[in-house]
Amino acid sequence: MNDWLERVTKELGVDAELTDDDADALLKIARIAAHTSDDRRTAPLLTYLVGRSGASPQRILEDLQRSS
Repeated sequence: MNDWLERVTKELGVDAELTDDDADALLKIARIAAHTSDDRRTAPLLTYLVGRSGASPQRILEDLQRSS
């Protein structure tokens, strides 16, 4: 995780458990959402919902790649 993200999550009291693999998967999910939905605003919304789901970002990425 980068220094800025680590600092901000700590200040906000947000659990900063984010592996490099999860971060990479979330960024890929955001890219897919932004480019396939024709509305870039869906990218942060989808990544938020992925986080709330409690499911593995890598598994969701695989499912999304199959369905897109």
